[in-house]
This record gives sequence, C-alpha cells and structure tokens, in this order.
Amino acid sequence: MGDRSRFSLLVVILNAGNAPGRKRLQNEETGRKLKLAMSNQVLRVEIKGVLPTRSGCALFLGNETKAFVIYIDHAIGASIANAMQKVPSARPQSHELMSHMLKGLGARLDRVVINDVNEGVFYARMILGMENELFHQKIVELDARPSDAIALATLVGAPIYVTLKVWDQAEDRSEALEQLPPHATGNEDADDIPF
Repeated sequence: MGDRSRFSLLVVILNAGNAPGRKRLQNEETGRKLKLAMSNQVLRVEIKGVLPTRSGCALFLGNETKAFVIYIDHAIGASIANAMQKVPSARPQSHELMSHMLKGLGARLDRVVINDVNEGVFYARMILGMENELFHQKIVELDARPSDAIALATLVGAPIYVTLKVWDQAEDRSEALEQLPPHATGNEDADDIPF
C-alpha cells in the first residue's frame, strides 16, 4: 500500500511561554508565519462550477486567470452544488456530519489545500485548528479526497488553496467553463440544478 493511500495524520502542537496572554500572542505570531509561508507556495481558488457527466461530475476550480477540473463522484458533486446554493438536505450527509463533529469538539476547518496530482488523480489536505482553554493552539493536518474536503469547505465557508505545482500541472479549462449552463456555475436558482 502506497503512502498516499494510507490514512495520514500530522498533529502539531504549538505551545509557547507560560503566561496565557503571552501564549496567545506567540500562537498568533506563529499562525501569521504559517500563513505567510503558505501564501508563497499556494494560490487561493474558488469553485467555478459543478457539471454532471456520464460517470460523475466535473468540478471546476480556479481564479480569474485559470480554471481546472477535478472529476468527482456524482453524489458528492450534488452535495457540493447544494452547499453552494445553501440547499438543506433531509438527513445529514457525511460532510455535514463532519462539520457537526468539528463544531462539537471545538475545532474548525481552517483551509483545504489541493497539494498533489498524479496521473489525473488529485490529493488534498484538510487543515484543522483548535484552541484549548489554556490558549494552546493545535493544528491537525488530514489527508483527504479533494471532493470530501471541498464539500466540507463549501459547507463551513473555509478557503480552498492549490499548490503552485498542481496549478502549473493542471490543464486550463477556462474555455469549457465559459460554455457551462448557468445552473452549473451557481448563477440560477437551486431548483434548476439537475441533480
């Protein structure tokens, strides 16, 4: 079994100084440094559209200069489209359950990073954060399918990033995005989404 197929978990505990106020300032400074380092290696992207295909869904991600596609399962595509339109589900879906669990544990999804692509298969990391009663900051990084991570990010409003390596390797599909029907890009009412 390869490294990418194994569940991986990295826990970093940032704990500095003894005084709560000092710890909070040091944790905020560490957070700023992590964000600065990350901003030099990643680009923020948005969901540009979700389009059903014969074998699933095409999820368009990008910014004003480029859009690329990740092919995902039909059910998770529908979940992402519904989350974009703020359509409630009758029963909690997996990403909604994860959201409730994080909230119950006092944790949050800080961001999603699409960090690798290999032969058309994309990989992602979910960065979770939590501060305990002693102002210790805990950051947890989880390996995830991009579709699951993006569904959760869409639901909770967390930003989505892509590494420069992935950005450079991904084919620009901006022209295909421009030809999408309005319901695929979130420009019409949720009733028009064909899921």
